[in-house]
Amino acid sequence: MDLELKGRTALVTGASQGLGRAIALALAAEGARVAMVARRAELLETLTQEIVSAGGARPVALQADLYPDDAGETIAARAIAALGHVEILINAAGGSRPLPLDAPKEAWYEGVTLNFFRLRELTHAVLPSMQKHGYGRVINLTGTREPRNLNAAHAAKAAVHVWSKGLSKVVAADGITINCIQPGKLRSEQIDKRWPTEEARREWAKKEVPMGRMGNPEELADLAVFLASARSSYITGNIIAFDGGARFFAF
Repeated sequence: MDLELKGRTALVTGASQGLGRAIALALAAEGARVAMVARRAELLETLTQEIVSAGGARPVALQADLYPDDAGETIAARAIAALGHVEILINAAGGSRPLPLDAPKEAWYEGVTLNFFRLRELTHAVLPSMQKHGYGRVINLTGTREPRNLNAAHAAKAAVHVWSKGLSKVVAADGITINCIQPGKLRSEQIDKRWPTEEARREWAKKEVPMGRMGNPEELADLAVFLASARSSYITGNIIAFDGGARFFAF
């Protein structure tokens, strides 16, 4: 199946590791021109070399922090200047923010800013480019795990779901789709630290995941690439769980 991604332009945040990295690799493998955003320049350089070695077009590496007030608009402008326009946006940046009951409001604001406000601002900044070209795909990575504590990221990701559904209705006529993917437990540096052996990961998965295993970032990347493609043009406003059937829905 031709996903018709050759020559498309994509902006991927959180691209230095984990799911963002896997999605950037997969989009480049399909022929897309990719701009990659992360704080660690050395990891972006390693990813650049991997994409080029695999035969992909040299990506644009954008070292940036999403927290500053103007980060969304600045990153969008840099990506559009480098690529000409942006047709695909993968919002994979963010981070867990567990907080105690007496956490100050500044701590809540920081967590929600990173996980919702900047994501929204970046998306709104690239929408005119998508509208101009009559093609747009926005894919937000959120989460499935039911909260077991206070975490600013959980509240922010719930906001992402509601905002995404509303936005999908507003821009549908412009050829733009907005979807969220809820990752379950997928192999990553963080997961491997918590469950350092294959046996430990297998034992946990047997108890928690009907499929009996953890997922891999590359598997989720396949879904993201499909949602980024022309083949997914009738899918919008959806929240898609990617958790092996575990279904621990946070929101």
